[in-house]
Amino acid sequence: MQIIDTFLIGLGNVNRNFLRILEMKATRLAQDYGIAFRIVAAADSSGVAVNPAGFDPAATRRFKETGGRACELPGYSAGNSPADVLATLRCDLALEASPVNLTTGEPGLSAARTALRRGVSMVLANKAPVALAYRELHQLAAASGAGLRFSATVCGALPVINIGRRDLIAADVTRLHGIFNATTNFILAEMAAGRSYADALQEAQQRGIAETDPSLDVEGWDTATKLVIVANSVLGVDATLADVAVTGIVHVTAAELAQEAQRGKTIKLLAMADRIGDGFSLAVKPTSVDADSFLGRCSGWEMGVEIESDLYGRMFHKIWEREPLPTAAAMLRDAVDIFVGRR
Repeated sequence: MQIIDTFLIGLGNVNRNFLRILEMKATRLAQDYGIAFRIVAAADSSGVAVNPAGFDPAATRRFKETGGRACELPGYSAGNSPADVLATLRCDLALEASPVNLTTGEPGLSAARTALRRGVSMVLANKAPVALAYRELHQLAAASGAGLRFSATVCGALPVINIGRRDLIAADVTRLHGIFNATTNFILAEMAAGRSYADALQEAQQRGIAETDPSLDVEGWDTATKLVIVANSVLGVDATLADVAVTGIVHVTAAELAQEAQRGKTIKLLAMADRIGDGFSLAVKPTSVDADSFLGRCSGWEMGVEIESDLYGRMFHKIWEREPLPTAAAMLRDAVDIFVGRR
């Protein structure tokens, strides 16, 4: 049995659901993959707690769900950030799911840099470190031999990154369009059905799908960040957020949605990468598409992607995801890929 000492950075919806998966699937992970995850450290906005013997997943999850904070856990490391603790902590893996900060990337970016320098593998659901420092993090991982995975950063459990990196061997992608944000897709569908923008957003936040700062969703920056990650990891483009033309859904009205519906159209917030010469045009904007097209039929809590390439033709993939459990499962998928692949 391989015991993977694990540091949970962020104890919000995603990592709490990772703890839930450990409750549900510990026996399956042991039987099928010969691994077990021991949670030796946990961090939230109040600080970091360390327990080399391991925190109980069920007890820790319930503690957080009833309002507990990391600073109240045994082993609280006063005054230390996740990066400070990672500088000396004996662990194999860090799961980074702290809130997205597209300005500094913190605290996730410093944690990722510190872990990868020390050879500690990183699995990220937090998009900011990957979008802001994609090449740097990969260079650090290559130098230390640490694993680095981030499939959960784009469309939750839908394996967009894995499909692009693993399954499009030798292909030249010519067009990639997708609905990468379930919150905005849900809001637009609800508005088209007569519900108010505010009520639809509130439900998305209650379900834990909307970002902590909902402006990232509705202003298009969450989708743009995912497009940057796809551009770097799948399309081979050294892209940053500055390379993406971004327009959100905040000015889309119920009247516009009704007008498009009368024409057999629907409005979707699309991430679009279109090949132009040796590069790609990158954009995020509300776009009118045929209601009976693949992306037009991705409604409510669905996300989807169309990929066109010279070798594999047109591919269509989508997922229905209205809770954080599948995103947590994507982190598990990445972690198992790192450690089972090494055996």
